[in-house]
Amino acid sequence: MVALTAQHHDHMFYYAAMAAAGSVIGSFTTDWVSRKGGEAGLKNRISPRRLKYIRTRVEKSAGVALALSAVAPPGFPFTPFVIVAAALQYPRVKLLLIVAVFRLIRFVIEGLLAIRFGPRILKMAQMPAVQHAILAVVVISIVGSAWSLYKLYKSSRLKA
Repeated sequence: MVALTAQHHDHMFYYAAMAAAGSVIGSFTTDWVSRKGGEAGLKNRISPRRLKYIRTRVEKSAGVALALSAVAPPGFPFTPFVIVAAALQYPRVKLLLIVAVFRLIRFVIEGLLAIRFGPRILKMAQMPAVQHAILAVVVISIVGSAWSLYKLYKSSRLKA
């Protein structure tokens, strides 16, 4: 989105809306899977004491936590908030509406920053060191995703 906005300023709101829509679709998928696992799925991964604390926080302020995580900059873990809220049966429509609004806000802010700093960012992105770093991150992400899918497949075969 940053690269596109830096090149085509007049399309920034469109790019922000499409990025937010993609985030809502991803959140819906995460929500759907997490609701199927429910609280029982969390019990396998989180200690009972921690789960009790999280359940209390979700009941009191899940909307605020989702909103803050949705607008937080890259690097802040957003998906765990969606997973826990969905597993603890936070209303789906509210969850997706919060994600849509606050992701749109985040992406508009990113777009405005891209308009302001975009040419410098694009110039930096052309540097060989930056391109190698990006390639390394992509390779690590692909390998990590493949490993996760393998582990998921292996664990589902053991249960069947």
